[in-house]
Amino acid sequence: MSDIINRPGSDEEWEDLMRQLRHQPVAQPRPFFYARVQARLVANAGAPRQWLPAWLRQPAYAVLLGALVLALSGDGPALTSAAVRYHASPPSGLKPLPPR
Repeated sequence: MSDIINRPGSDEEWEDLMRQLRHQPVAQPRPFFYARVQARLVANAGAPRQWLPAWLRQPAYAVLLGALVLALSGDGPALTSAAVRYHASPPSGLKPLPPR
């Protein structure tokens, strides 16, 4: 990095480059660009809306969502049994599980 700082004339090179970029002609869109955009907007406005989001219509996302729902839908007794196993006294109304 010290080579860049001590390089003579680097500021002048940047100024020259910026001057060249300022004198570039302004870019223009290709012919009929706005007409094509307007036609696409009109065509999409008449299309019926899907009741499912586009990302959910992909099979991989649907499977992932299903796996997530299954993973998060824990069973209440299974969750409390782990608590019973690691605590000295079980919560009221629960019997401790036998050791494995």
